Amino acid sequence: MTNIGTERFEKVFNKFTNSKKINEGILLIESTNGEFSLCKGYGGKGLNSPFLMASITKLFTTTCILILLEQGKLSLDDRISEYFDENIIKGIHVYNGKDYSFELTISDLLFQTSGLPDVYLEGKDSVRNRVILEDFYITFIDMIDMVKNLKPRFAPRKEGKAYYADINFDLLGEIIENVSGFKLSEAYKNYIFKPLELSHTYLPENENDEIPQIYYMNQVIHRPKLVISCGPSGGGITTAHELMIFIKAFFGGKLFNKNIFNSLSTYNKLQISMGPIYYGGGYMQIPLNGVISLFMGKGELIGHSGSTGSFAFYYPMKELFFVGDINQMADAALPIRLSMQLAMAAK
Repeated sequence: MTNIGTERFEKVFNKFTNSKKINEGILLIESTNGEFSLCKGYGGKGLNSPFLMASITKLFTTTCILILLEQGKLSLDDRISEYFDENIIKGIHVYNGKDYSFELTISDLLFQTSGLPDVYLEGKDSVRNRVILEDFYITFIDMIDMVKNLKPRFAPRKEGKAYYADINFDLLGEIIENVSGFKLSEAYKNYIFKPLELSHTYLPENENDEIPQIYYMNQVIHRPKLVISCGPSGGGITTAHELMIFIKAFFGGKLFNKNIFNSLSTYNKLQISMGPIYYGGGYMQIPLNGVISLFMGKGELIGHSGSTGSFAFYYPMKELFFVGDINQMADAALPIRLSMQLAMAAK
């Protein structure tokens, strides 16, 4: 990797952080072998500054599911009704008059092919609309009730269809607790944090835990109650340094058998509001050769972004990893655009 590469990456990051939307940020880029490393902070953020992972937490939930799969404790074909009280599942997915609730599988949740609606963004009382104004707790049962009051998007496993909805991963979090016998925070510790020696990555459990602030436009908002409520779908906290260790382990076969990935790399395009993103088994895929990059990119990014500006992606074509955070909740597309432009700068 030449100095030109470094300059290109810095130029992309500087362009984003010069925007009025961005108040702080951190970027860490590393090659697979660790020979190339670039860290850029902005607004006082450094390599070990904590930030909210938001939906990157889904990669941790995915990891636990894959470890339990490898241990033979569950199958992706298992119906989710095996893991829940009948009253919880009943009526969760009624589409065109047919109840598909008891046909949903773990695979449907992991691949976002369940067709379940997204309580975070949908409905006049959507979680996102509320959280901009106030902090609040929301229980798993609350979320299930909200899902039952919204219409599913399609029948489960409709060919070529995926619909991004946090509830899929909230359900997976409950399944992990049921199967492992651990609270989710303990499952993360045992399956991920301890093996990788991560000491600054955690799932907060009460308001005394350190929970970083978020920016909405130029307004600082602190939402510990909601962060705690979002556990498996978006409640994790980390640093750029530790997120890099995790994402390398996730795609490098350190946490579970790498062969499992072959079964996860079936991608379906997400809803239009999610832009160029496809979804595989528990992670995002962004092709770089499409309209959004004016057909100038090559290859793909795989990993995840978060609605608060966080990102963790692997660019296999150049064997590069991009992680970091630009802490801005008002535009969930920003970390995607940043990651794509970083990949295209890797000449």
